[in-house]
Amino acid sequence: MRKLVITQNITLDGSIEMLTSWFDPTAQTPDLLEETHRQDAEADAMLLGRRTFQDFRGYWPQQTDDTTGITGYLNAVDKYVVSSTISDPEWANSTVLTGGDLRGQVLDLKERDGRDIVATGSIQLTHSLIEAGLVDEYRLFVYPAVQGRGRRLFPENLEIPQLTHIGSASFSNGVVLSTYAAA
Repeated sequence: MRKLVITQNITLDGSIEMLTSWFDPTAQTPDLLEETHRQDAEADAMLLGRRTFQDFRGYWPQQTDDTTGITGYLNAVDKYVVSSTISDPEWANSTVLTGGDLRGQVLDLKERDGRDIVATGSIQLTHSLIEAGLVDEYRLFVYPAVQGRGRRLFPENLEIPQLTHIGSASFSNGVVLSTYAAA
Protein backbone atom coordinates (compact mmCIF):
# COMPACT_ATOMS: atom_id res chain seq x y z
CA MET A 1 0.00 0.00 0.00
CA ARG A 2 1.24 3.48 -0.85
CA LYS A 3 2.04 5.93 1.93
CA LEU A 4 0.17 9.18 2.39
CA VAL A 5 2.77 11.72 3.44
CA ILE A 6 2.02 15.21 4.70
CA THR A 7 4.88 17.52 3.77
CA GLN A 8 4.58 20.97 5.29
CA ASN A 9 6.66 24.07 5.62
CA ILE A 10 6.13 25.26 9.17
CA THR A 11 7.36 28.09 11.36
CA LEU A 12 9.19 27.53 14.62
CA ASP A 13 5.99 28.51 16.44
CA GLY A 14 3.94 25.92 14.54
CA SER A 15 2.13 27.87 11.85
CA ILE A 16 1.68 26.36 8.39
CA GLU A 17 -0.36 29.31 7.16
CA MET A 18 1.72 31.80 5.19
CA LEU A 19 0.62 35.20 6.48
CA THR A 20 4.06 36.81 6.23
CA SER A 21 7.11 36.25 4.03
CA TRP A 22 8.80 33.45 6.00
CA PHE A 23 8.68 31.03 3.04
CA ASP A 24 9.59 31.56 -0.61
CA PRO A 25 9.39 28.44 -2.81
CA THR A 26 11.78 29.93 -5.35
CA ALA A 27 14.52 30.74 -2.81
CA GLN A 28 15.75 27.29 -1.84
CA THR A 29 19.38 26.60 -1.02
CA PRO A 30 21.11 23.87 -3.05
CA ASP A 31 21.07 21.38 -0.16
CA LEU A 32 17.36 21.96 0.54
CA LEU A 33 16.55 21.69 -3.16
CA GLU A 34 18.45 18.39 -3.28
CA GLU A 35 16.26 17.05 -0.46
CA THR A 36 13.14 18.29 -2.25
CA HIS A 37 14.16 16.37 -5.38
CA ARG A 38 14.95 13.26 -3.31
CA GLN A 39 11.44 13.33 -1.87
CA ASP A 40 9.91 14.07 -5.27
CA ALA A 41 11.58 10.91 -6.63
CA GLU A 42 9.76 8.89 -3.94
CA ALA A 43 6.33 10.29 -4.87
CA ASP A 44 4.20 10.01 -7.97
CA ALA A 45 1.04 11.72 -6.74
CA MET A 46 0.00 14.90 -4.94
CA LEU A 47 -3.21 15.42 -3.01
CA LEU A 48 -4.28 19.05 -2.76
CA GLY A 49 -7.20 21.08 -1.53
CA ARG A 50 -8.90 23.46 -3.95
CA ARG A 51 -7.22 26.67 -2.75
CA THR A 52 -3.69 25.27 -2.77
CA PHE A 53 -4.32 23.61 -6.14
CA GLN A 54 -5.53 26.90 -7.63
CA ASP A 55 -2.53 28.75 -6.15
CA PHE A 56 -0.13 26.17 -7.60
CA ARG A 57 -1.94 26.10 -10.97
CA GLY A 58 -1.86 29.89 -11.17
CA TYR A 59 1.86 30.09 -10.50
CA TRP A 60 3.97 27.03 -11.36
CA PRO A 61 2.94 26.29 -14.97
CA GLN A 62 3.85 29.89 -15.89
CA GLN A 63 7.43 29.56 -14.61
CA THR A 64 9.14 29.06 -17.96
CA ASP A 65 12.62 29.92 -16.66
CA ASP A 66 12.50 27.77 -13.51
CA THR A 67 15.95 26.26 -13.00
CA THR A 68 14.97 24.39 -9.81
CA GLY A 69 13.06 21.61 -11.56
CA ILE A 70 10.02 22.20 -9.36
CA THR A 71 7.88 23.37 -12.29
CA GLY A 72 8.75 20.29 -14.34
CA TYR A 73 7.90 17.99 -11.44
CA LEU A 74 4.60 19.70 -10.65
CA ASN A 75 3.53 19.71 -14.29
CA ALA A 76 4.30 15.97 -14.63
CA VAL A 77 3.14 14.49 -11.31
CA ASP A 78 -0.40 13.14 -10.93
CA LYS A 79 -2.38 15.72 -9.00
CA TYR A 80 -5.62 14.96 -7.16
CA VAL A 81 -7.61 18.00 -6.07
CA VAL A 82 -10.37 17.66 -3.51
CA SER A 83 -13.11 20.08 -4.49
CA SER A 84 -16.86 20.40 -4.73
CA THR A 85 -16.62 23.44 -7.03
CA ILE A 86 -13.96 22.62 -9.66
CA SER A 87 -15.16 20.50 -12.56
CA ASP A 88 -12.26 21.01 -14.99
CA PRO A 89 -8.85 21.21 -13.27
CA GLU A 90 -7.25 22.95 -16.29
CA TRP A 91 -3.80 21.52 -15.51
CA ALA A 92 -2.24 18.43 -17.04
CA ASN A 93 -2.29 15.21 -15.02
CA SER A 94 -4.94 16.57 -12.65
CA THR A 95 -8.02 14.75 -11.40
CA VAL A 96 -10.84 16.25 -9.33
CA LEU A 97 -12.05 14.20 -6.38
CA THR A 98 -15.64 15.11 -5.55
CA GLY A 99 -18.28 13.66 -3.31
CA GLY A 100 -18.55 13.16 0.39
CA ASP A 101 -16.41 10.06 0.89
CA LEU A 102 -12.93 11.56 1.21
CA ARG A 103 -11.71 8.66 3.33
CA GLY A 104 -12.82 6.10 0.74
CA GLN A 105 -11.32 8.05 -2.16
CA VAL A 106 -7.97 8.44 -0.39
CA LEU A 107 -7.92 4.77 0.62
CA ASP A 108 -8.55 3.91 -3.04
CA LEU A 109 -5.56 6.04 -4.08
CA LYS A 110 -3.38 4.42 -1.41
CA GLU A 111 -4.33 0.93 -2.63
CA ARG A 112 -3.28 1.65 -6.23
CA ASP A 113 0.18 0.76 -7.46
CA GLY A 114 2.70 3.56 -7.13
CA ARG A 115 4.96 5.51 -4.87
CA ASP A 116 4.12 8.00 -2.10
CA ILE A 117 1.15 10.35 -2.24
CA VAL A 118 2.12 13.77 -0.89
CA ALA A 119 -0.29 16.30 0.59
CA THR A 120 1.11 19.79 1.05
CA GLY A 121 -0.38 23.17 1.94
CA SER A 122 -4.13 22.55 1.88
CA ILE A 123 -4.75 23.23 5.56
CA GLN A 124 -8.43 22.22 5.64
CA LEU A 125 -7.71 19.03 3.67
CA THR A 126 -4.68 18.25 5.84
CA HIS A 127 -6.83 18.53 8.96
CA SER A 128 -9.42 16.17 7.42
CA LEU A 129 -6.75 13.61 6.48
CA ILE A 130 -5.25 13.72 9.98
CA GLU A 131 -8.65 13.43 11.68
CA ALA A 132 -9.55 10.46 9.43
CA GLY A 133 -6.36 8.64 10.45
CA LEU A 134 -5.13 8.41 6.85
CA VAL A 135 -1.65 9.92 7.30
CA ASP A 136 1.30 7.54 7.37
CA GLU A 137 4.14 10.05 7.66
CA TYR A 138 4.75 13.71 8.47
CA ARG A 139 7.68 15.60 6.91
CA LEU A 140 8.02 18.98 8.57
CA PHE A 141 10.36 21.59 7.14
CA VAL A 142 10.74 23.89 10.15
CA TYR A 143 11.75 27.42 9.15
CA PRO A 144 13.67 29.59 11.62
CA ALA A 145 10.90 32.17 11.83
CA VAL A 146 8.17 33.06 14.31
CA GLN A 147 4.96 34.31 12.76
CA GLY A 148 2.97 34.70 15.97
CA ARG A 149 -0.31 33.69 14.36
CA GLY A 150 -1.79 31.44 11.72
CA ARG A 151 -3.40 28.05 11.43
CA ARG A 152 -1.52 25.06 12.72
CA LEU A 153 -0.72 21.64 11.25
CA PHE A 154 -2.91 19.71 13.65
CA PRO A 155 -6.59 20.47 14.18
CA GLU A 156 -7.58 22.10 17.45
CA ASN A 157 -8.25 19.63 20.29
CA LEU A 158 -6.87 16.66 18.37
CA GLU A 159 -4.53 14.44 20.32
CA ILE A 160 -2.08 11.98 18.79
CA PRO A 161 -0.39 10.35 21.79
CA GLN A 162 2.67 9.03 19.95
CA LEU A 163 4.48 9.60 16.67
CA THR A 164 7.72 7.81 15.83
CA HIS A 165 10.67 10.00 14.89
CA ILE A 166 12.28 8.48 11.80
CA GLY A 167 14.74 11.13 10.73
CA SER A 168 16.04 14.68 10.76
CA ALA A 169 18.25 16.84 8.61
CA SER A 170 19.37 20.43 8.73
CA PHE A 171 20.11 22.73 5.83
CA SER A 172 22.40 25.68 5.21
CA ASN A 173 19.54 28.21 5.43
CA GLY A 174 18.64 27.12 8.98
CA VAL A 175 15.67 24.95 7.99
CA VAL A 176 15.36 21.66 9.86
CA LEU A 177 13.50 18.68 8.44
CA SER A 178 11.88 16.43 11.04
CA THR A 179 10.17 13.26 9.83
CA TYR A 180 7.67 11.27 11.88
CA ALA A 181 5.69 8.11 11.21
CA ALA A 182 2.19 7.57 12.55
CA ALA A 183 2.40 5.04 15.39
